[in-house]
Amino acid sequence: MIRLFNVYYPIRTLVLLVGEALIVWASFVAATVMQYGGWQEGSLVLNFEYGYYKILTVTAIVVVASYWFDLYDPAQFEERGELYFRLLLVPGLLALLLAGIGYLQPKLMLGNNAYLTGLLIFTVCLFGWRALYHWMVQQDYFQDSVYVLGIGDRAQRLVQGLRRRSDLGMRVVSWTGEMEGPVNRESLGAHLLEAVRREKIHHVIVALADSRGNLPVKELLHLRLQGVKIEEATSLNERISGKIEVEHLYPSWLIYAEGFRFSPAFMLLRRVFSWSAALLLLLLVLPVLPFVILAIKLDSRGDLFYKQKRVGRGGLVFHCYKFRTMRPNAEADTGPTWAGDDDPRITRIGKFLRKSRLDEVPQLWNVMRGDMAFVGPRPERPEFVEWLTKEIPYYPVRHVVRPGITGWAQVRYRYGNTVEDSKEKLQYDLFYIKNISLGLDFLIIFQTVKTVLFGRGAR
Repeated sequence: MIRLFNVYYPIRTLVLLVGEALIVWASFVAATVMQYGGWQEGSLVLNFEYGYYKILTVTAIVVVASYWFDLYDPAQFEERGELYFRLLLVPGLLALLLAGIGYLQPKLMLGNNAYLTGLLIFTVCLFGWRALYHWMVQQDYFQDSVYVLGIGDRAQRLVQGLRRRSDLGMRVVSWTGEMEGPVNRESLGAHLLEAVRREKIHHVIVALADSRGNLPVKELLHLRLQGVKIEEATSLNERISGKIEVEHLYPSWLIYAEGFRFSPAFMLLRRVFSWSAALLLLLLVLPVLPFVILAIKLDSRGDLFYKQKRVGRGGLVFHCYKFRTMRPNAEADTGPTWAGDDDPRITRIGKFLRKSRLDEVPQLWNVMRGDMAFVGPRPERPEFVEWLTKEIPYYPVRHVVRPGITGWAQVRYRYGNTVEDSKEKLQYDLFYIKNISLGLDFLIIFQTVKTVLFGRGAR
């Protein structure tokens, strides 16, 4: 796997992206050469009217559009028909965009025939490349043979997860759950060595719930010196899922793991970034705020803003501001409670504000004051924090950084209103805190824009 913006991506995903970019570039180069006749005055016609830059721009548009349609994340699609349907949307969107540019700014075009020909070549080659890629990654020589060392629910979930994620290129050929007889250090070691010899395994993942007295250290060391990769399940899960499991997490792992860097210089830089991003977003949404205010006032009686206590960095409590989306005194009878599906307390305009995230615009003031960051774990209410701290291990760790308007958990997981949902989101928050960086913040903001436009996760 390759690490970009402190997030791990399968190398085959990078191959897919680069291959697709080359196909787009080559398709429009071929179309331009076909129209203009190849070489003019000793140089390729792409030098004519900034042809190189125009084709590179088209290539960038296609890559970004494919990313927005989740086409570089095959795990998103259970059926291949859905994948190819979304794939068809890319040349369709490109055709509409090029038609609009050709109408408004004809000088920016390579030539209508060149773009049309390039679009046809690109569409055919795109589907051909995807079919070739799908066949190629299924071949054994592109798969990493894996043995999962462990029994119980954790190991079984890992095996099932790896078998579902064919895009990872990790093929589970054997695991401890297949062995017969008593399970102890000697039997585990014997089964491991036999599986490695028989299946020519390249990668062993240790997923023992309790390794004390059961870990076949001698055998693992022997395999490690023979070139077999040995990896602990917690680290692997972090790389492939973008979260850190808390059920099997030990304090020693947090102490010795790389990451968790909070130097004063970095925190100051991050603070400047948050303040600047909040100011820029406030300026962008300023024209629509009068309409939001008018809609709230016309829809229901009550205050314009809603003020609520939240827990921030270091466990300090602050007041978080939002546009009001519920009827007044919504919790008078129930007390503090999470919003549910089709919550009757939410007003009509409140549903729209939550869906579009416009209700969170006043939190920009919290960011500029320093109560929050632009990116970080979502702030929770003190009543829930006290309860969740007792129910979920390592929950207070999320308070070592400022909470954010958006965050890694928000773009990777749906809205949740249960303890299990909170635990799942905490695992994403721990990943963010461990790998915190400005690059990761930019990636989260980009993902947030996509999430808002597609209406995912809001409530």
